[in-house]
Amino acid sequence: MAFLYVGLSRDPREVPSPLLDKPAPAFALSQLHDPASQLTNADLKGKVWLLNVWASWCVSCRVEHPLLMQLAASNVVPVYGLDYKDKPDAGRAWLAKNGNPYTASAVDLDGRVGIDYGVYGVPETFLIDKQGVVRYKQIGPLTVESLQQKILPLVRELQK
Repeated sequence: MAFLYVGLSRDPREVPSPLLDKPAPAFALSQLHDPASQLTNADLKGKVWLLNVWASWCVSCRVEHPLLMQLAASNVVPVYGLDYKDKPDAGRAWLAKNGNPYTASAVDLDGRVGIDYGVYGVPETFLIDKQGVVRYKQIGPLTVESLQQKILPLVRELQK
């Protein structure tokens, strides 16, 4: 009974990630808007950044998208996208219609990078520090509360 109580009282968005406090898995993927160029996590060393896993077919991604647009406009932290198991044309069209909050977005057509990151489903967001270490994982859509209470305070701390 105790295990059931503990399990039911946990927030499903706070599934422990084996990546926390470990180096983010390496990737080198084509950029969504410039397929001839690659985006790698090695390019991002030295800065605190968010990796937002999204897709044009994802209903919950539509829910969090306005918040991502606000976050991008604030210039507090760069947001990079990982277009997960999506057709690049569909991803580009979706961003053209809804706005593009991403500094750049990489195409994870077969989902291999998502698997490396332990993605359960989209959207998911990872906070990565200047050394390339995963410091936080948000499962499900970002919310005002998750940004204000967890992510942005941690971003400020890591940017020091």
